[in-house]
Amino acid sequence: MNTVGGLPRTVLRVHRPALVLWGAFVAVVAGLLVRAAAIEAGRNRAELARCAHHGDCHFTAVLSYGDTMRWTGLALCFSFCAVAAWAGASLIARELESGTAQLAWTQSVTPVRWLTAKLAVPALALALGGAVLVPLFRWSWSNNPDRLDDGWSGFSTFVALGPATVAYALCALAVGALAGLLLGRALPALGVTLAVMLLLNQILGTFRADLWPKVTRTGVTAGGLPHRAWQLESGVLVHGHRVANPDYGYCAGTAERISRCDATHGITGRYAVYHPVSHFWPLHLVETGIVLAVAATATATAFRLLRRRTA
Repeated sequence: MNTVGGLPRTVLRVHRPALVLWGAFVAVVAGLLVRAAAIEAGRNRAELARCAHHGDCHFTAVLSYGDTMRWTGLALCFSFCAVAAWAGASLIARELESGTAQLAWTQSVTPVRWLTAKLAVPALALALGGAVLVPLFRWSWSNNPDRLDDGWSGFSTFVALGPATVAYALCALAVGALAGLLLGRALPALGVTLAVMLLLNQILGTFRADLWPKVTRTGVTAGGLPHRAWQLESGVLVHGHRVANPDYGYCAGTAERISRCDATHGITGRYAVYHPVSHFWPLHLVETGIVLAVAATATATAFRLLRRRTA
């Protein structure tokens, strides 16, 4: 590594196996998504139509599309785990542990430029892969979204449907670089990076519904909600107070029986709390922004730490 211009080439050469694996992952998942949209979704619709007409259903054709979308969505959502493991173990920590980084710094490469190249090359590869896979997933998913059990609000589907997929991968890259600089050893950095990213993902997933104001409607049940709404809560109003999932259940039957039952329990109405499908992008972009903010903070901290150690 004699010139700064050779840094990207050196990073590509050193981490070629990881980049090849990433390329293979993109190719395989893209192939599955194209097959799901071009073949499986059509078979799904045809089988459902035949089933409705003849009453004889072969659910293998119906399930194949949903299974493919669920597995590819899961792979996209948690692809950051592989990035975290690689970034924590190989990107920075292994070179510090072996002394390769220190050797590079004694030549014509400054530590800051070294770290810049280490982050820029894989970041570009991750962004390009995401630019292929996310639109493909959205296209495949839109062919028959009603056949997916969790809809757009499913834990992994929600991430796979937008740029949060790339944001989590870039965040794993930045956190891995920071962990490598802090710990200087591959295995501890791998474990810390993976733990931090999984914790971040689970926290945001748990509080995802709170990232944008919810809609509350009274006088409705789950069946009366807008199509593909993400229902968060439902229940009854007892003298104006909400009671979610009451122990005595919901009153059912004729209008007269329901009215009598409501009066017995003091029920004055029903309510539902939900996110309509139009809230997907606000929710998704807020989560993406939070993840990118964490990535930017980790990156800035890594550069600050490197400058301090090499000053």
